[in-house]
Amino acid sequence: MIPQPVLVFSGHDPTGGAGIQADIETLFQAQAHAIPIITCLTVQDSHNVYQLIPLSAQQISQQVAPVLADLHPKVIKLGLLGSIEVMDAVMAVLRQHPDLPVVLDPILAAGGGKDFSQQDLITHMRENLVPLTTIITPNSEEARRLTGESQLDKAAEVLLQQGCSAVLITGTHENSPEVSNCLYQAQKPPQILHWPRLAGSYHGSGCTLSSAIAAYLAHGFDLNDATKKAQAYTWRSLQAGYRLGQGQFFPQRRVGCNISV
Repeated sequence: MIPQPVLVFSGHDPTGGAGIQADIETLFQAQAHAIPIITCLTVQDSHNVYQLIPLSAQQISQQVAPVLADLHPKVIKLGLLGSIEVMDAVMAVLRQHPDLPVVLDPILAAGGGKDFSQQDLITHMRENLVPLTTIITPNSEEARRLTGESQLDKAAEVLLQQGCSAVLITGTHENSPEVSNCLYQAQKPPQILHWPRLAGSYHGSGCTLSSAIAAYLAHGFDLNDATKKAQAYTWRSLQAGYRLGQGQFFPQRRVGCNISV
């Protein structure tokens, strides 16, 4: 099987636990090929992020132009963007390829608590980037910050009204015995999947989930099946997670994705 190409915009994580490396690892396990575009550099360890260094719009465009002239991605996956300038450069690419599904992981903060997003960036994301996406995958805290709504159903409604096709809100940050992830789509009832809550904190779980969704979409699965399969893969990778440093656990992404129908 020839791997399906996925264009990925994401930040570099020197620990290798999240960011562009997490995207590459996940896509590889799902028999997809990452076309990785670096959006920003970071200073971080397994505890937290200490500095964010976004690239310029010109640097983003210079990375993208040659590969898109040569390769033909099936899906676009967005991770950490880091600045409005970077976001605008990415949106220019999305507008040039309106036929491609877009998976947005709206990374607003690090697992250790470092805030990546001021209010102007959040507003710009909600009003300008979200309408260009197919599915957005916020955790519950990100969904509330993006919309200003405390109720998750209301937050999903706001995001759908912005123009995306689907919203998958994950529940790892909620105070509940299980993790409940809910997929919202316009004119359809919400679809909730429950997962046993795992002990510990994981670095790169959101990257893993969103990249897995992108991979399944690239293989031709519909949104419902892609999100279900991606959640199962992500949960297995967390269950098998390992700890290299003194902070968060890393997902064991080599558990493998099931890409059969």
